[in-house]
Amino acid sequence: MKISEKLNSKKVTISFEIFPPKKQDAFESVKNTAVELTSLNPDFISITYGAGGSTQTNTSDLAKVIEDNGISALAHLTCVRSNKDQLSESIRTFKERGIQNILALRGDLPKDTAEGENIFPSGIYHADGLVRILKDEGFCVGGACYPESHPESLNRNVDIENLKHKVDAGVDFLTTQMFFDNEMLYSFLYRLQSAGIHVPVLAGIMPITNANQVSRMIDLSNACIPRKLLAICDKFRSSPEAMKQAGIAYATDQIIDLISNGVRGIHIYTMNKPEIAKAIMRNVDSIISVTNDC
Repeated sequence: MKISEKLNSKKVTISFEIFPPKKQDAFESVKNTAVELTSLNPDFISITYGAGGSTQTNTSDLAKVIEDNGISALAHLTCVRSNKDQLSESIRTFKERGIQNILALRGDLPKDTAEGENIFPSGIYHADGLVRILKDEGFCVGGACYPESHPESLNRNVDIENLKHKVDAGVDFLTTQMFFDNEMLYSFLYRLQSAGIHVPVLAGIMPITNANQVSRMIDLSNACIPRKLLAICDKFRSSPEAMKQAGIAYATDQIIDLISNGVRGIHIYTMNKPEIAKAIMRNVDSIISVTNDC
């Protein structure tokens, strides 16, 4: 089923994100994680795509596993280090496996670029070019966005302008990078509306269950870490179970506040830890059920 149809028919959707293994011998473990997450009956599960397509096969394999278990899969696809033939092959594979939903991304710029290397051999330099190709192929297409602006953007206005190119190319919905202060998202949604961007926006929530994750999250998402979350990390850094419980509680509070304020899509970055997703779902399942029944 296309994700756009779910977004149009439900008041609140819940989705998860997993990443495929870099080494083939770990595939069964991640496959089991994917199957375990499908038992929570999310609206879809997103599968990331390694730098330069390094996990391409595992991404499509996991997407098929998820679809075979009755849950819609959202496969990521990037244009970094992919030529036209490689992109065409990826699209063909997704179609053969019944994947209807793709998240179109430029991809992170590789850190091991050789001097003179062309990292965009397809001639597609930004996600909007990939969006157009995927829409022509009949996919439901998602895009990524940054509530606190993309780390490479000159400023927030330029970031919104670049995002509008992607929306104008045809994306059906947007998923935010992780954020930890809901006010940042509300401000971002207001700016989107003012810029004429009206596609559904799914809020990306990352449960911080290990205090050492914080600096990595800042690098990935350009996110500000609120004083409240920093205090939690400082207090429970040396106690893994307490930190895990506190991180789940913080993410739960974020989700309840978002739903209460009319945000209709919650996307949980699970870090391949189904027990975290299960704990959060136990905390919010009645809230989601009541909201969708209203």
